[in-house]
Amino acid sequence: MKNNIKAKTAKWISIKTMLIAGVFALTSCESSLDTINENPNDQASIDPKYLLTYVSKDAFQVNGDNMYASRMMIGTDGENTYQYMKWNDASFEVYNKGLLNTVKMMQEAEKTNNKNYIAIGKFFRAYYFFNTSLKVGSAPYSEAVKGESGITQPKYDNQDVIMSGILSELKDANDLINTNDKIEGDIVFKGDALKWKKLINSFRLKILMTLSKKTTVGSYNIATEFASIAGSQPLMASVSDNGELKFADAADSRYSMFNNSGYGSSLYMADYFINLFKDRHDPRLFTFASQTTGAKEAGKAITDFTGYNGGNPTSPYSDNAALITAKNISKVNDRFYKDPTNEPSSVLSYSELEFILAEAAARGWISGSAKPHYDNAIKASFTFYQTYVKNPGQYFTGFDVNQYLTTPLVVYDDSAPLQTQVEKIITQKYMTMFHQSQWTSYYDYLRTGYPNYPLKAGVPAPFRFRYPQSEYSYNSTNLKVALAAQYGGNDNINSKPWWLQ
Repeated sequence: MKNNIKAKTAKWISIKTMLIAGVFALTSCESSLDTINENPNDQASIDPKYLLTYVSKDAFQVNGDNMYASRMMIGTDGENTYQYMKWNDASFEVYNKGLLNTVKMMQEAEKTNNKNYIAIGKFFRAYYFFNTSLKVGSAPYSEAVKGESGITQPKYDNQDVIMSGILSELKDANDLINTNDKIEGDIVFKGDALKWKKLINSFRLKILMTLSKKTTVGSYNIATEFASIAGSQPLMASVSDNGELKFADAADSRYSMFNNSGYGSSLYMADYFINLFKDRHDPRLFTFASQTTGAKEAGKAITDFTGYNGGNPTSPYSDNAALITAKNISKVNDRFYKDPTNEPSSVLSYSELEFILAEAAARGWISGSAKPHYDNAIKASFTFYQTYVKNPGQYFTGFDVNQYLTTPLVVYDDSAPLQTQVEKIITQKYMTMFHQSQWTSYYDYLRTGYPNYPLKAGVPAPFRFRYPQSEYSYNSTNLKVALAAQYGGNDNINSKPWWLQ
């Protein structure tokens, strides 16, 4: 691995109505784990507020690939590798982009002793390493992003080391965040340190729940640590605390899928996802999907559930394309590609946190009933869509969420067997994650088996991605050691990583 990345000339990006300068767009032609090659006579320096803007904007984008893997959307113009569970290599571009900018932000903050940028940097480090490790397993962590110190071929840390390490980083972040140091360039919480503290602690709970198949991670007892954080630390308390990026109708600030040609032509809804809403008479469906062409031509009301239909995600794409000809398949709602602002994109919402707390209560990690958390999570989801979807009255007029919570397929029963409770929680959690929280719904499925995704015979759901080809070229010695320790040397998408064992 060669240490040859150079910081490009700072470029201007528009976020909301501001012009933000000095973004480090860091690229490498050889490896995703290299770092800045600084000229000692020309030290790169940048105000951390610009880097915070850039890192936040990059991290909070919508990831559409998960929509196929999670049986929410299907493609009709070719075989989508995510839909058919045949994906291959991961990307380590996050080391070359998000993590480098995060580390640089923290370094610049240290010069002025601004603890808040350091704390938020620790959050983003945890966020990036968490997602990277879930994709592949072991990964560079303790020696990563240290090219300036001469480490150009970082070792791979075991997954339990990474997870315990980021939990400790988040604990440190919680201790560092304060109301004295300014947070400028903050497009997520507008400089509100308490909201960052709530997100940091809520994310700690998300990590711990993701590790529900394990008892300990590093020195942490998972259930005990969860209870300690939930009982003593500030957590998200309403939709206004959502860890989300609001989009603006300005260059480089529009919704991730705005003007995406695929959304307008070949992307449709999966029947598995649609049917969960139809079975429950859940009007959130109308915000995700469009009526079938046949339903429109028949003059059916937008709120008529019979006007919506999806394709089978396990069928050949040509079979689903035939549904288009038959005018009997729903496209993705056109707001996702026509509305430049659309809805915010969250990495962790209040609704998701309440589902996490509900599951913790069901598992006995925290005291009390799971039902209030479950009910709050669903209510928060409806509040989100009623707030951000344009003209919500056309979808939700006459709907009563409290009545919805009493219907047979929705009502929560604390006395039900644990697996029944977990299935109810995860199914409703899944129903909130259309274009939200990136790969969380898929990881929940791997962890719990819920909801019960339809799979093609002989094609199991992959547990992970393969390592990037660049790592075989530039960090092969360390990669091979990690592969041997985890998977017997086989870099296979069906090899089960530590967190699922």
